[in-house]
Amino acid sequence: MAIKILRDFTKRMFGMFFRQKEEISLGFYGPPNAGKTSLANKICKDWTGDEIGKVSKMAHETRTVQFKEEVEIKYKDKSLKFKLVDTPGIATKIDYEDFMKGGKKNRMKKKQAQTRAKEATQGIVEAIKWLDDVDAVIVVLDATENPYSQVNITILGNLVARDIPVLVVANKVDLRKADIKKVESAFPEYEVVGISAKYGKNMDEFYESVFRLAKKA
Repeated sequence: MAIKILRDFTKRMFGMFFRQKEEISLGFYGPPNAGKTSLANKICKDWTGDEIGKVSKMAHETRTVQFKEEVEIKYKDKSLKFKLVDTPGIATKIDYEDFMKGGKKNRMKKKQAQTRAKEATQGIVEAIKWLDDVDAVIVVLDATENPYSQVNITILGNLVARDIPVLVVANKVDLRKADIKKVESAFPEYEVVGISAKYGKNMDEFYESVFRLAKKA
């Protein structure tokens, strides 16, 4: 009798576990302007026809966490449902004066820049909190930038500390300065896949990597 009760209990617990994993919460993290929202938009457009958020050349355009649930991705004979969690760009320092620089089109006045900096800071705090609710993370890096930055190391350090499965995406491979090998050398312990979210380059390999990541979640 006791064995039957234990077996039934175990069966229910396993059932609960697998029901929870029917939708995998997939977070998109990385520094500002690496292409997190562009990639999340590409995935959403590929599988739902919609977008998740606005893209801009201005840093910290995404200042709050935005998500889309029940995005069903199919690869070969497999199918998985994901909750895509697009987070604001992570930065170790935000200076409102940076928003007052640049071209005339993107330049902000002081008050507007201060508001943007405050919202960006709040967005980073919110993004870090969301690490408690994601099953796996895609770290999106700009393949034309130096991967050995304090921001990138901080992001991956947080993920290691929380034991969250990671896929590193080297975005913007369509640009001449892109260097995937440098990203691979910087983070040899992670799988790195090079893509262009803007032009949809190498997305088949990306989706294959996402399915491998999901197995670890």
